[in-house]
Amino acid sequence: MDRQAFLSSRVVLPEGIGPATVLVSGGHIESVTHGYAVPEGYTVQDFGADCLLPGLVDPHVHINEPGRAEWEGFATATRAAAAGGYTTLVDMPLNCLPETVTVEALEQKRAAAQGKCWVDWAPWGGIVRDNQQQIAPLAAAGVPGFKCFLIYPGIEGFTMVDENQLRAALPHVAGSGLPLLVHAELAAPLEEAEASLADADWTKYATYLASRPDEAEVSAIRLLIDLCREFKTPIHIVHLSSAQALAILGDARSEGLPITVETCPHYLHFAAEQIPDGATLFKCAPPIRNKINQNCLWEALLSGVIDFVASDHSPCPLEMKRHDTGDFKQAWGGIAGLSLSLPVLWTELRLRGLPLTYVGRWMAEAPAKLAGLSGRKGKIAAGFDADLVVFDPEAAFTVTPERLHFRHSVSPYVGENLFGTVKATFLRGSRVFSNNAFADQPLGMELRH
Repeated sequence: MDRQAFLSSRVVLPEGIGPATVLVSGGHIESVTHGYAVPEGYTVQDFGADCLLPGLVDPHVHINEPGRAEWEGFATATRAAAAGGYTTLVDMPLNCLPETVTVEALEQKRAAAQGKCWVDWAPWGGIVRDNQQQIAPLAAAGVPGFKCFLIYPGIEGFTMVDENQLRAALPHVAGSGLPLLVHAELAAPLEEAEASLADADWTKYATYLASRPDEAEVSAIRLLIDLCREFKTPIHIVHLSSAQALAILGDARSEGLPITVETCPHYLHFAAEQIPDGATLFKCAPPIRNKINQNCLWEALLSGVIDFVASDHSPCPLEMKRHDTGDFKQAWGGIAGLSLSLPVLWTELRLRGLPLTYVGRWMAEAPAKLAGLSGRKGKIAAGFDADLVVFDPEAAFTVTPERLHFRHSVSPYVGENLFGTVKATFLRGSRVFSNNAFADQPLGMELRH
């Protein structure tokens, strides 16, 4: 089946949706023809009215291996990805042991991933206190960019950086030509807010939300815009939750600064008003804010102030979520939903009368660009990897633990009613997921920059 013709009456192309033939050979797309035209010698795979999407790219996933594979690992994360229509993941450099802040640690991660991946993957490098001299070696070793935190990330070995540390690191990042991804919250507003909540009831979601004020994000983003202007290096804001930062981000974009932004499915689907007290499965940082805020995030996506949607899949065992006590202060902050990001986003798009082309733009093309994979991943186009997803947008379902596929069936999405099911996922032309079953062996590989 080296030469294949993929047919559908609804192929999601950059220019729109319609009948098309996708010819594939040697794992790559040879050509895309509007309508149906299959040359001799091609094995036909006709998907009828099911949609054919480009393989999704998620640049914000916490795989946690090596060292914390009991939270999640390459095998389980990439299986969940394949079930969710993702064909490429980019792994965050914290939560694993050792953290990916040196080339030696990067090589340990590569060894841990060997032979376990159902989809392709790449590793972000980490910037922590006083590791500026590791930036160039990590870039030379093939990472597509770097991640840092402006607050304590909950991991002792991945230290936060302040403005002085950022200034020390940014010339090295600029020299690499790679983007810097930043968890954009500043510590001072968080510390002030938490001090005012000393006697509050931490089983109430309102308490947790008050402990993560918008100002923590806004002040961090203001600092990053200034640094982006000064150092002329690409900066990417991960998991934006506060709509109060959108105006200054819009101004920065209008100025032509190389700053990009992502938000997450949970911010676009859930709202603070619907989160019950004690429901710690919803805890993430920054937090899920109110419905008005959510509507503003949607407007920013549609206007281009926010570039794309990434999962921020951050899994853990149930006991770490303090589900028994409902204590938001002690619970691990992270939402697991990698296998559901596509139906979650599509459910919300459908509700707003918006087309599937936004999925291709926000979950494939733009994330691939951030990860340095433009020209290879993120589109159904000639020369690209034959990463394809067969998707039924009309299918409705209720999320059950069996649909999650990641290591622990711990997710606030369980019980949600969603639209859109992934019927099959192809990685470089090979079927890796189909009819709720996986290929006999993993075919994923590392993508080195």
